[in-house]
Amino acid sequence: MTLAIVTQELQGAVVGPRAGLAVLASEAQQLALPNIARLLPAARAAGHHVVHCLVQRRPDGLGSNHNARLFPAGTRSVDLTPGSEGATLLPEFGPEPTDLMLYRWHGVGPMGGTDLDAVLRNLGVGTIVTVGVSLNIAIPNLVMDAVNAGYRVVLPRDAVAGVPTDYGQAVIDNSLALLATVTTTDDLIEEWSRHG
Repeated sequence: MTLAIVTQELQGAVVGPRAGLAVLASEAQQLALPNIARLLPAARAAGHHVVHCLVQRRPDGLGSNHNARLFPAGTRSVDLTPGSEGATLLPEFGPEPTDLMLYRWHGVGPMGGTDLDAVLRNLGVGTIVTVGVSLNIAIPNLVMDAVNAGYRVVLPRDAVAGVPTDYGQAVIDNSLALLATVTTTDDLIEEWSRHG
């Protein structure tokens, strides 16, 4: 089985300079984003797949969720329309010609809101390395959905972010560590440089 890095919401409206939740973007910019920027080229060089999962919305919200407090809060201050800066992958992460881009219109994670599962199976992927934001909602959702779908999950703890910082680390230590192999960016890069 092969490996894929699945990035979560590395886009302007979420972690960019004009993000809708500035505190999360600031937290991600401290450690997670620089580490992801190092991790993706190493993964590509080792022959691993990179799949970017982004969220987008129509201006009228048609087809998007409205059933939790999170959803209206995320649509007031940022533009998530297709092609907008807010819905676009930050350039430091690609996309490279070999990367795949998946967009969701609804939900809190890519496994239920995109064709991620089918795409990964078509690629022969058995292990997912998940990076991005946030440890508050989307990353736990992705980890749990991936485990439920039969994937092995690897989580580089310094390539994900949540707020507040202590809460994000507690989510990793007390929940995600039971479901995923928790590691670091440096450990993954070293492993890939030795074994691919």
